[in-house]
Amino acid sequence: MSLAERYDRVVAATVRTVTDRRYLLRTGMSVAGGIAMWASFPPRNLWFFGIVSLALLCGALSEPGLRLRSGAWCGFAFGLAFYLPLLPWIGVYVGPLPWIALSVVLAGYTALFGLIAVVLMRFPARALWFALAWVSIEWARSSFPFGGFPWGRTGFGQIGSPLLSLAALGGVPLVSFAVAVIGAGIALLIADGYRDRSSLRSVRVLAAAGAAIIIAPIAAAATWPSVNAHNTSRDSITIAAIQGNVPRLGLDFNAQREAVLNNHINETRALIDAVHAGSVPRPDFILWPEDSSDIDPTINLDASQMLDSLARSAGVPIVIGTVLENQDPDTGNTHETNSMLVWDPNAGQPADATVGPGPGRYDKRIIQPFGEYLPWRSFFRLFSSYADMAGNFHPGSGPGVLKINSGGTWTTVGVSTCWEVAFDRSAEKSVRNGAQILAVPSNNATFGRTQMTYQQLAMSQVRAVEHGRTVVVAATSGVSAIVRPNGTVVSRTGIFEPGFLVARMPLHSDKTIATRLGAIPLYLAVIATIVGLLVVMVPRTRFNELITGRRRDRGARVDARGARDTDDNGSH
Repeated sequence: MSLAERYDRVVAATVRTVTDRRYLLRTGMSVAGGIAMWASFPPRNLWFFGIVSLALLCGALSEPGLRLRSGAWCGFAFGLAFYLPLLPWIGVYVGPLPWIALSVVLAGYTALFGLIAVVLMRFPARALWFALAWVSIEWARSSFPFGGFPWGRTGFGQIGSPLLSLAALGGVPLVSFAVAVIGAGIALLIADGYRDRSSLRSVRVLAAAGAAIIIAPIAAAATWPSVNAHNTSRDSITIAAIQGNVPRLGLDFNAQREAVLNNHINETRALIDAVHAGSVPRPDFILWPEDSSDIDPTINLDASQMLDSLARSAGVPIVIGTVLENQDPDTGNTHETNSMLVWDPNAGQPADATVGPGPGRYDKRIIQPFGEYLPWRSFFRLFSSYADMAGNFHPGSGPGVLKINSGGTWTTVGVSTCWEVAFDRSAEKSVRNGAQILAVPSNNATFGRTQMTYQQLAMSQVRAVEHGRTVVVAATSGVSAIVRPNGTVVSRTGIFEPGFLVARMPLHSDKTIATRLGAIPLYLAVIATIVGLLVVMVPRTRFNELITGRRRDRGARVDARGARDTDDNGSH
């Protein structure tokens, strides 16, 4: 066969595939599923669309005899339809290339999910395997490469959902699992019930799918009282969050450092005036956002004096966000850290401010690739002139908490700075190390008036439920908020508007089941997925035959072959 003939055959086969009705239906269902998943995320918060989304994707993947490449394509189409509308904030000031490139890479993960799901859904309890594979792929893209990209995990789209209470049992992975198993159960209930309406197998299928649909909501309902139990406490604290705003939008806001610092000073003075007037209660401490003082107050005398005066006037500690220059005592080289400092009204800057992480200083531990540092700098600078604008920050260490003394009473505050709130291990480590409340200082000014800040606030709400802690969010340009331990918002600011928030909130020292278990449920899901794949890849094991029924099928084929042979020999 000539090369031209082979080419014609490939083209003809491709055309037949693309025009095949089932192919178009699967692709349409996958795209619709991706769009539905996007609709479940803030600021829309249509959480039930998350279930609809995965029901559509499971329906596309549940067709009998579906090829692996078709499953991968369905996953890829779903991913593009989800990530492209979810992440345009990435390219708001740097152009569409990073946004589109990241969306394609993330869609590659959902393509891998589609392939894995087709393999594992050959087993019974298909909704369970679908959900295990979904959670495992969320773990993979939240971990690799460059530390992963957890944005868009299904559990973060369940604000307002009764399933959110499951976060107190197993964190974000369990919420994602519940959405996936319910969606898959609904899809299989419809699809298999239609295909096998008259068979005994349909009874088993319908029972399994029905169980998948009802178990997760029952578990969520059973969990809800225990979640609310974390909302009652004899200990409480009055906290304040400052949103100073930035002078103008764009990537050059850091060049406006003095103006940003002055904005937060002025808004804090407005808070102090309101306290003196009796219109708001006196806070026990004041939280500023990340980058609220990019002028390093440990070396800049003017900034230090202004903060000293402000803290004395407030009479309470102020937690400020700044960028510190750190010198390696061995090499003499310097590097930057994204830090939070407790500015005391009596002592000024913390004693450990110039030394390293300690009770009065927190250094951001999970730094953002392509923002705070640039991996493979020489490679990525070939694609965008903005590459060299990435920082050269180093990750911090330590327990992830600040110790704040207000009137002789000490409070342990866990910190997850901006990007860190998306990672399970950040808040978990802080709470394990004694955090009584959680603070999320953030700087979203570089993302303009996009959906990013609302998506990040949703993560803070999930963390509140997950660990049973009050969460206070302070953002330079919004949205700042104070969140109850049950995930509801007490108060919030507008976007790109200066303001302050004050509320008396409970302190907690107990730990939820999710905090105690940590990543164990997630790792169990990943291990189960891997074991399932290994069983399929080694088809002649007894376990594989027991689960898939292939042994029985092979025996039936042997009997049929023997019957044909006897017929041919005229024995019967």
